[in-house]
Amino acid sequence: MRGEPSCPKCGGRVRAPGLFSDSWQCDVHGTVHPVQPVIPPSVDALNVVVHRTQVPVWMPWPLPVGWLFTGVACAGDDRTGGRATAVACTGPGPLGGMGELILVAEELGVGLGARYAGMEGPDPGPSMDVGKPAQAKVLAAGRPTPLWHVTGALDDRAVFAGEALGLWLWAVVWPEQSGLLMYDELVLADLRDAGAEVELVPCGALSPRLLEP
Repeated sequence: MRGEPSCPKCGGRVRAPGLFSDSWQCDVHGTVHPVQPVIPPSVDALNVVVHRTQVPVWMPWPLPVGWLFTGVACAGDDRTGGRATAVACTGPGPLGGMGELILVAEELGVGLGARYAGMEGPDPGPSMDVGKPAQAKVLAAGRPTPLWHVTGALDDRAVFAGEALGLWLWAVVWPEQSGLLMYDELVLADLRDAGAEVELVPCGALSPRLLEP
């Protein structure tokens, strides 16, 4: 994933459009929106994704005390634009130790959120009990946004999902107990609307979670 596009659903290699197909192809998942190589966290890296994507680039803003931006990934290509984004942040967990959060915005069927959740995808709907009250709420682009706990994810992480601006919003938190972070009604900004404030984002080292298959 560091050097070439990969499948958003499994992290495997993908074939570029060519003579026999006008879309990116994964041997396992067929037509996909490729995840572009992840580059070290920086304001420049954020700006590249912000200007390429067709979907939100969600980040807690302001970041919780002591938290840093630790990477961004984008699924899509120059022809279609970004169809999914993933922003990683790292900082002190609510119960001590370090916590990590990946926020994913994606169109239906892309599968990037499910990949970070460690579950069968591509979408969270079948694993959310929306008949019950939402377990968490965030303020996304100024709008109250309910998030439901997603079942079937790997048990080392907490996963929540909902809908924001007509697209899936996933929140994947490590370790699982750091999911308490999501009960604090985080305020999420779409960095496409942040303007010059993007220059103020504090950057840390690249999160290895973004590189997981």
